Amino acid sequence: MKVLIVKTSSMGDVIHTFPAVEDASLVRPDISFDWCVEEAFAGIVALHPAIGRIHTVAIRRWRKALFNGGTWREAAALRRTLRSCHYDLVIDAQGLLKSALVARQAGAPIAGFDRSSAREPSATLFYDVNYSVPRDLHAIERTRRLFGLALGYQPDLSTLNSGIVPPAGTIANIRGKTAFLLHGTSREDKKWPVEDWIGTARLLVDRGMTPVTTWSNEREKIVAEAIGKAVPSTVVVPKSPLADIAAILGRSTLVIGADTGLTHLASGFGLPTVAVFLATEPGLTGPRGPYASTLLAAPGGRVVPAEVIAEAERLLELSQANIGED
Repeated sequence: MKVLIVKTSSMGDVIHTFPAVEDASLVRPDISFDWCVEEAFAGIVALHPAIGRIHTVAIRRWRKALFNGGTWREAAALRRTLRSCHYDLVIDAQGLLKSALVARQAGAPIAGFDRSSAREPSATLFYDVNYSVPRDLHAIERTRRLFGLALGYQPDLSTLNSGIVPPAGTIANIRGKTAFLLHGTSREDKKWPVEDWIGTARLLVDRGMTPVTTWSNEREKIVAEAIGKAVPSTVVVPKSPLADIAAILGRSTLVIGADTGLTHLASGFGLPTVAVFLATEPGLTGPRGPYASTLLAAPGGRVVPAEVIAEAERLLELSQANIGED
């Protein structure tokens, strides 16, 4: 049986789908899975060994050039490719109108959430089979339940395993324990002050850990270099391809991150991960993992470095204890 997964974006949403893929690949070894995703996240999807072919869309780019002939040629080529794969089923795990339209291009039966469950009820007009999944569950559990209903099994929700493997790669000349500091995020109000990142880096060095950070744009570069200047033992990784950052991240001892996709990736790798949420509620879409924790700023309050380090130490002790038991 050939199944196409449609979950185009964002990075966090893509990562939240991995536990469902892991469930299905273990319970239904007769199924082969392909995935259709935004081109920027193809490397993330490739982290799961059960995913075969990865089809890319460029909806964000296409919207900016809707009347460009090249846009329509790319969309037509995607449609031809999807149809040539002859899928038995498409699972729209996103529940949006845009994802439903992408799923439709495969020319195969589509399974998805029903009107009361989908994020955009209009998407269900394109589905052949609709399933009811409570909306008050975390996104990971919702997707796991959807896959189970669509593929005929009951997921074991008492366990959580993303099944993803970090790509090969590391930082040269670094030994010992590393803590990756993910300060970059999409909105200014979600950013922890640079002084707090510096304070956290200093506390990490006091505990024998090497802080590591990186950047993807000029604003983030300023923050990363400020941390490196204030705490000279910090390793500042230059702007790099996502796969290279994922490799370094996946081999870190600890991750401390803002509300950003890479923080979700760290928790998906099963790393001790402290997420710092300032302007958004983690609610039903926050990082989840065996050693993931979220610190939420109270209204009008803040999260201080000492709190973050205390939580990081708790998670590290927990992970070490579990490794000892194994």
